[in-house]
Amino acid sequence: MSVDDLGSGARPSAATDGEDIDGESRLSDLLAALAADKRRERIAIRDLLTALEDRALAALLFIFAFPNALPAPPGLSAVLGAPLIFLAAQLALGMRPWLPGMIANRSMARADFEAVVMRARPWLARGEALLAPRLGWMSTMPMERLAGIVCFLLAVVLFLPIPLGNMLPAFAICVMALGVLERDGLWIAAGLLFSVLSAGLVWGVVYALVKTALFLIAQIF
Repeated sequence: MSVDDLGSGARPSAATDGEDIDGESRLSDLLAALAADKRRERIAIRDLLTALEDRALAALLFIFAFPNALPAPPGLSAVLGAPLIFLAAQLALGMRPWLPGMIANRSMARADFEAVVMRARPWLARGEALLAPRLGWMSTMPMERLAGIVCFLLAVVLFLPIPLGNMLPAFAICVMALGVLERDGLWIAAGLLFSVLSAGLVWGVVYALVKTALFLIAQIF
């Protein structure tokens, strides 16, 4: 799968000219509609921002976190962690979604994007079927900002090269992002719980690494 920078000569897609996808409500449907638009040669992150409109912040948090929640090649968390940090900070501050041009202009061939969406859509659709507006007090703006702060801290952890430090934090971000996206306070609460578990796991790994390093140093000297 090739990923190029639009600034290096790739033709900007139609979404950058203000086109949008109408009539869809679920994230899985929105992504499928974008992937099926054969007028586009490439799909850029900027296109997702345009197509998802006011839902883009939580949706992009999920999109960037999901690959890290699965077994992935080393280094992927560093690549996807930077956008997560930007997006989570904006959720915490109650801002509209924005990404620097060097990130927003990154793109992939539409066919590659469609292949990824078609593989992920059944799983995402199953998750969406479990989502519903509930526990309204957990989906208010203050709680969304709290979720943003927690996602920001998890994104920083995910970005760092900590063994076992990406899958559980990424899963927690995915759960909270879907909760924010669908105003489901139960999923936001579950995401916060998974965040606590993530913090315990990462702390345990870091503690073990430090203890091992100190033991080795003591043996050497």
